[in-house]
Formats: sequence, C-alpha cells, structure tokens
Amino acid sequence: MPVARVADLVFAMVSGRDGQHFLASAWRVSRPLSELKRDDFYLHHGAVADEAEFQARMFEQAEHSRELRALHRQTVRMNCSTPWGPSQGATVYTDGIVSHATAGHGGFRLSNERNVTIHPMLRCAGGWYEEDAAWAAVALAYPNLFTGYERKCADRTVRDSWPEAWEAIFGRPLAPGKSHERDRRAFEREHASDWIVISALRSDQHAGMTEVIATIGGARATDAQERRFLVPSDEYEVGRFGFVIDPAQHTAYDGPSSFINWQARVASP
Repeated sequence: MPVARVADLVFAMVSGRDGQHFLASAWRVSRPLSELKRDDFYLHHGAVADEAEFQARMFEQAEHSRELRALHRQTVRMNCSTPWGPSQGATVYTDGIVSHATAGHGGFRLSNERNVTIHPMLRCAGGWYEEDAAWAAVALAYPNLFTGYERKCADRTVRDSWPEAWEAIFGRPLAPGKSHERDRRAFEREHASDWIVISALRSDQHAGMTEVIATIGGARATDAQERRFLVPSDEYEVGRFGFVIDPAQHTAYDGPSSFINWQARVASP
C-alpha cells in the first residue's frame, strides 16, 4: 500500500470494500515505511480515490507541516474552565487568540478585542468557538494565523454550515453543489411530498431485497406516518441526503418484517 511520512505522522492509502480506498494515519511510528502493515494505522481521514490523489494530499500535508513550523504557535498550560470542561492544554496563536483542548472536546477563546473582528453572522457572543465547525470563523477573520490547508478547510466549513454568512463575507452567491446546508435545504424542498427512507436492512424474507421504512419528507417525528417498501439491494444506495422511494419502481410491503421493533408493533394488541 502507498505510504508516506510527514513530520510525526505516517499516512497510508488503505484498501476498503468494493475496490475503494481511504486515507489512514498513525502518530510517531519509527519503523521503516517498508515494514508497516495495515494494522499499524488507526486514524481515518476519509475516502481517497487513487494513488494520484493520495500523493496530492501528502504534498498538501507536507506544505501544511512546513507552514505550521513557520507560525511558531506556543503550547502552554492554562488553568481555566471552558464550555467543554477544564483546559488540559492550550495553544497560543497570538495575543487574545488561544485554542484549548479538553478531555472530550475543545475550541478557541478570543478576547473581547479579538472577537469584534469576527463577522457578525458568525460571531459568538462569549468569544468561545468550538473545534468542529465554529473555529472556521476565527480562521476567516485571521487568515495570517492559519496554514493554507487550514484556511481551505475553514472556507469549506463555513460554506457547508453557514452559506448565507459565506455569501455576505465574500459578496457572491454559492452555486449548487458548493454548500452542504444549501443543498440539503434544496433536497428537502424538492422531496417534501415524497417517501424518504429513515431505516433499512437486508430482508430475511426476500433474498436480494432490502426492507425499508419511509416517511413523507423523511420526517422522524414520533407521530409521522410510516410505510414499508422492498428495494432491490443492488439498487439501494443512500445519497447525500437520503434514499427517495419511487412508487412506480419500489413495491409497498405489508408482509413479515425483519425489523424487530416492527414485529413487536404488529404483535402488540
């Protein structure tokens, strides 16, 4: 398998199911690359199409590592509370911008002076920005404190999560396919009256078929009307926002169920 070492990390393009591959990594593995095996890698970084993409991502990772060293961020200990628990380690990006790590989560703390620079549509009143998504607002406001790779991730995060804010900041509209949140809303509008699968499993009663439970618009409320369908298993592939039932192609099903909770529902008086 293709492998690469970048600073303290080792990466590999690992084979998955159905001929696909994904990017995996491990930290501080000192053995020669030629001796590494699949079991040496334990962190997952998503799909990678082929070796060319793997190499491109490794060059990007190497550039990210080089830029990180040039930024001279300081790792320190700070005794303070965060919205996610006591700080167990902090990284100072500059005066007034500190990233905290906790046992389960983390994020940025900005001083009042730094926080006013964040765009109003992304600003958190308390100056705390969690690490999953809100951190991107900090990177957009202070791009000189982040690597090119981090800026790219921040741009994608804001586009996907807060498309209106992105458009306000950059002064241009997002095209279809450029924002996960915008595309999700469009999907929900287009299929508001369609049956959308909310649960599925291979049928025990019908070989080669997948039994699904669907609701109108994919609603998951406890009072939502549910209906079962049989879908050929080789056809059942969930898209970005769900699988839409085609009543002309997918058979409504009222027979014995492979869903345990459905069996209990039918058996109860």
